[in-house]
Amino acid sequence: MTIRSLPPYPNDPTATIDPRAGRRARRFAAHGPRARVEGMTLVEIMIVIIIMALIAAAVGIAVLPQLKKARIKTTHTDAQSVRSAVTIYLSENPDKDCPTMDDLVQGQYLDKTKRTADAWNTPFKIECDGDNVAVVSAGPDKQFGTEDDIE
Repeated sequence: MTIRSLPPYPNDPTATIDPRAGRRARRFAAHGPRARVEGMTLVEIMIVIIIMALIAAAVGIAVLPQLKKARIKTTHTDAQSVRSAVTIYLSENPDKDCPTMDDLVQGQYLDKTKRTADAWNTPFKIECDGDNVAVVSAGPDKQFGTEDDIE
């Protein structure tokens, strides 16, 4: 009887397997060349996790600047709504000074659903100079009088 590490063809009843042969050789001999080992190795799982983390980081890098732009646009739109409400308030109440947000909400010039603060939850500052009305947001740094203020 000859001892071979691999049979000449699968499931050869006459072939024997060298006991020193590795697990792969024994599996090949028992199940043939098309037998597959089920499951994934730890390295394969780690590679998939690393690829997913890289994709998530790339998406995060792409989305964060867009989020800042969206907040600026939203604040600009909200400031225009408040400016329109102030203009209506002043046209209906010419003897009164520049209104506060509370005046606009209580007088129903602004809906309660409208935002009275910017996207960073800083209240708008309303400035009236004759017929000119300015509604200013402090912007992302939350400080008035800086270059990132939004009108």
